[in-house]
Amino acid sequence: MAATAEPESTAKRGTGGRPTREEAARREARIVEVATRLFIERGFDGTSIDAVAEAAGVSKPTLYSRYQDKRALFEAVLQDRIREWLAPLSAAAEMQALRAAPRDAATVLDELSRNLLARSHAPGAAALTRCIAAQAIQFPNLARLAYEEGWLRGVRAFGRLLVVMAEQGRIAIDCPEITADLCLNLVLGRSSNQALYGIEVDGEVQEKRRRAAVAVFLAGVRPSPA
Repeated sequence: MAATAEPESTAKRGTGGRPTREEAARREARIVEVATRLFIERGFDGTSIDAVAEAAGVSKPTLYSRYQDKRALFEAVLQDRIREWLAPLSAAAEMQALRAAPRDAATVLDELSRNLLARSHAPGAAALTRCIAAQAIQFPNLARLAYEEGWLRGVRAFGRLLVVMAEQGRIAIDCPEITADLCLNLVLGRSSNQALYGIEVDGEVQEKRRRAAVAVFLAGVRPSPA
């Protein structure tokens, strides 16, 4: 069904008939939102620029002026998801560093692991990952973007949190990035793979495993007695 967005011809324009910066930002957000939904529902091959333009309520020339092809549009969708993935990781490090009374590592990691696991199972997350995997040979830059700008930046952001907690004496670590990578895989690995393969995830089992993963990790980074 076509979207009910306001037609371009009736949208309020800025000076000279051009969209204002705010209008352009809203239109771009709308395009990415619609493209995300269609890629999730139809896959990469089943989604066309024409379908996105129609559903977003914009003309094809408008869409092509921003995204030269479907690959570029999918890249914008991927960038949007990467920002969502990085947000809680970056925020956790900043908040822990700024707190007058820093929280203990167990509390921080329990909260963060819940957040990350919920995001990894957000509607469409596995479907978009399948799109990336399916297009990895034809468009290797998309796979590289997902890995380098998504996963590796997430690992570095989590590593910064671990450094902050280590400086506060909450944990003891040698290599922040390796430790961060191991922890993220420990928390997210199994359930993410299940979702990717289309296997239903038992929420109770997942929660039990999440708590166990955090406990195992904390046992490995516990500071030595003074």
